[in-house]
Amino acid sequence: ITQVLKYEIEQGSFSHAYLFCGSRGTGKTTCAKILAKAVNCESPVNGSPCGKCPSCRNIESGAATDVLEMDAASNNGVDNIRDIRDEVVYTPSEMKYRVYIVDEVHMLSGSAFNALLKTLEEPPEHVIFILATTELQKLPATIISRCQRFDFRRITIPVLTERLMKIADAEGFNVDGEAARLIARLAQGGMRDAISLLDLCSGTNKDITVSVVEECSGITGRDTMIRTVRAIAEKNYELLFDTIAEVISSSKDLSVFWQDLISVYRDLLVIKTTANAKKYLDLTDAETDELLSLASLFTKETLLSHSKMLDNSYYTMQRGGASKRMIAEMALVRMCDESLDTSSEALLSRLSRLEDQVRAASFGVPVAPAEVTEIKEEKKPAPKKKEEKAAPVTDKPEMPEPKKAETGKPKLRPIRCKMEVAEKLALTNVPASSFFKSAKVYESDDGKVIVRLSNDFAVDMLTKAPIKAALIASLSSALGRHLSDGDLTVEKHLGDNDDKYDVLDELIND
Repeated sequence: ITQVLKYEIEQGSFSHAYLFCGSRGTGKTTCAKILAKAVNCESPVNGSPCGKCPSCRNIESGAATDVLEMDAASNNGVDNIRDIRDEVVYTPSEMKYRVYIVDEVHMLSGSAFNALLKTLEEPPEHVIFILATTELQKLPATIISRCQRFDFRRITIPVLTERLMKIADAEGFNVDGEAARLIARLAQGGMRDAISLLDLCSGTNKDITVSVVEECSGITGRDTMIRTVRAIAEKNYELLFDTIAEVISSSKDLSVFWQDLISVYRDLLVIKTTANAKKYLDLTDAETDELLSLASLFTKETLLSHSKMLDNSYYTMQRGGASKRMIAEMALVRMCDESLDTSSEALLSRLSRLEDQVRAASFGVPVAPAEVTEIKEEKKPAPKKKEEKAAPVTDKPEMPEPKKAETGKPKLRPIRCKMEVAEKLALTNVPASSFFKSAKVYESDDGKVIVRLSNDFAVDMLTKAPIKAALIASLSSALGRHLSDGDLTVEKHLGDNDDKYDVLDELIND
């Protein structure tokens, strides 16, 4: 931003209107005042105001009548804009340009914006408008299109920290490096917020350390937050209730504590989901290592579920009459025992944990064979008693049928991805997809797919070249392997015993 503005001042080619937008405390109004000095400076230095000429000194002292700063939050009516429109026709009294700085311009009313439009589009050559706002989305597109727009970004933590240390040295009080870094992190990219918090901490009349910053800002120490998250993982209800009681009994706000807890869960999610977590975390190496060990206690699904609960609880705390303590304690209990939460996120978390346990069991001690032998031992005495009484057990040839299939034709299994294939097929042909949904679809041991339909018309429909090609593509995508034209058979339903095959048979065969 400064490079572009310096170049324009050096070339003497100014825009008639500027729009400075960005979050609070990033220098929008300050930059507007510097620009007003620069365009009126009698001898600018490399595009910057000299600060020594009468114009610069008058603007600095606030005595310049040609540089007008207006707060649109308190002067947002159409009459205020009409006054400006009537004044711009007059030439500057002392300086080269008359500069109007309109702060928080998004607060103007609709009629005020309409009154500003024409003046903003074609102002006199001696007038420059500088508009500043923190909420760009509230400005009409007609205003934005008439301005040269600059987006002010949040200031990085290293830059904020360095500036705070410089201010502390100039003011003559001691600031610990970690304390300055914590202040910079709490400021969330705003220089004004960082300086205000530093000023508050300096009022304690002692060296500014991390503990002093935590006390003045009302935040809970990071050690307490880590201990709280670990207690959730270990289901330590006693420690959790003690922590809430400690926050309530101290001067700290429970909402601030809750925000800090949400911040820790955000860091855990970053560590759990990214390969280079340090790039996205404003933490020291020791803090990052501590979070790495803590993240291993949770799955991604559990972290997402807990984050959603924390966010919902924080929203509930903001409502009038809400008991913050009870809301916090209820949320922590639900986070420890997910069976008490019926949300979809909690169910996903429980499913992921079950999957991890099944996956771990598959590489550990085999439990399933022992259960199978017990079932066989229970079934041994039953057939003996029935054989002694009578032999109406001629219906039982269903059990050896799979053995016939092994020696004769290939054994068929229903595919599990039938609905997924139908959805993919519906993207190209909806009628064909409906026919496929009503079909019985099997996969043989040799990798072929058999589609059985109830009538000849449906068979004709699915065997048409373009539809069959789309069906093969959908099956290949769902099954995760390539199918050729010969791997797919579409036939009329024969009504044989293969159609009685169900998932229970598949489990028995496995």
